[in-house]
Amino acid sequence: MAEKSINEIPADTRRLYTKAVEAAQRDNHDYAIALFCQILDKEPGFFECRRALRTTQLKKAGAGGGGFFKKMLSGAGSSPQIAKAKLAVGSNPAGALSTVEQVLNGDPSNASAHRIIVDAALALELPQTATLSLEVLVKNSPKDKALAIEFANTIAEHGGDARAGERVLQELIRTSPYDPDLVQALKNLSAARTLDEGGYDKIETGEASYRDILRNKEEAVSLEQEKRVQKTEDVAERLIGEYEEKLRREPNNMKIVRDLAELYAQKKDFDRSLAYYDRIKESAMGNDPTLEQAVAKTIVKRFDHELEQLNPFAPEHAEEAAKIHALKLDFQITECQKRVEKYPTDLAIRFEMGQLYFQAGKISEAIAEFQKAQGNPHKRIAAMNLLAQCFAKRKMFDLAARTLQNAIKEKPGFDEEKKELTYQLGCVFETMAKKEEAIEQFKLIYETDSSYKDVSAKVEAYYAGQ
Repeated sequence: MAEKSINEIPADTRRLYTKAVEAAQRDNHDYAIALFCQILDKEPGFFECRRALRTTQLKKAGAGGGGFFKKMLSGAGSSPQIAKAKLAVGSNPAGALSTVEQVLNGDPSNASAHRIIVDAALALELPQTATLSLEVLVKNSPKDKALAIEFANTIAEHGGDARAGERVLQELIRTSPYDPDLVQALKNLSAARTLDEGGYDKIETGEASYRDILRNKEEAVSLEQEKRVQKTEDVAERLIGEYEEKLRREPNNMKIVRDLAELYAQKKDFDRSLAYYDRIKESAMGNDPTLEQAVAKTIVKRFDHELEQLNPFAPEHAEEAAKIHALKLDFQITECQKRVEKYPTDLAIRFEMGQLYFQAGKISEAIAEFQKAQGNPHKRIAAMNLLAQCFAKRKMFDLAARTLQNAIKEKPGFDEEKKELTYQLGCVFETMAKKEEAIEQFKLIYETDSSYKDVSAKVEAYYAGQ
């Protein structure tokens, strides 16, 4: 199923839509909503109608149709509809859309309903409908990183208001400037917007011809290649040549300088890469918080490259590798400490700091950082896992077990993260000589994934011993 414009809708449905729009303009909200829903039951992909329905639902709520008492009543009655729609998403996504629109008629900001619309719309290949609900979800939860990235990625992949997605990501980056997921999502969205603004999305709709955009063909190819995570050597060489030429014409264009820095880092020419980053530092863009992170990553890559260059058969290999590992970890700790001092409330950086202290064997320092990092909902479970491992290393096994048990309670499903928590808890119980408690944890994993780590050997040895 594809989304349809008004010109693709049958004539009788268009007339009904016109009647609904006129009713909405007269503020006859209930009648307009009933007509919009009737149309969408027939034509779920009629996006213009879906958007008009959403606007009317919000206007009705704002005009007194969504007061607190009435909203409580609609919410109380919506739970069975939500449950029904959830069950229908997989087998009848169009039916799920119809069901949750009834919920939104009484509560247009209902997060559960909008989540179902996103899932059902994507199943029906209606990306604009999905984006419309994602935008509502993001407005309701502006600090939800995963939601913001989903919103931006949907726009980048399927089209939409890229600037709206960029604003959402930029707002989060202001508070978490070193978050690599947010930065990457913003880069992907910006690249997609550049391609769209070049006119390529207009060919299919007939708004532009190939003749109109032919002059941008080479630039579009370059942009598409830039979006690849790993560029081949020949593409990287060509892009470097193009950018070096552009830089000669535009010596103050720091975006080109940064692109060159990234390309040289990819080619493992780290000295030249860092030289370009130094050039940005000296410019007006030198205060960009993502710049420090990019420089640090480049230096870490240089350490990794040095390790790769060592001869594994040389007698001094282990000693040389240990030296480089120590220098790398020392650099990472020092660099991360600077970011902690600069952004003391960024709990993602606190989590990173704890990981580095843990690697360095600085357990007391790691404990303090992981305790703070638990305040970040996206790092909470991982922080609790590592905090428990810190307690175990300090032989505080009761604290380790309690921390892992609390983390497990917060995980409803049994995914890889919960397996790891359960495994660690089993190991702690083993160390505490609580064999029965330990084996119960390992059996929980064995029931769903007998190949996980050494769980099979532990469980089978237990039964063999009986």
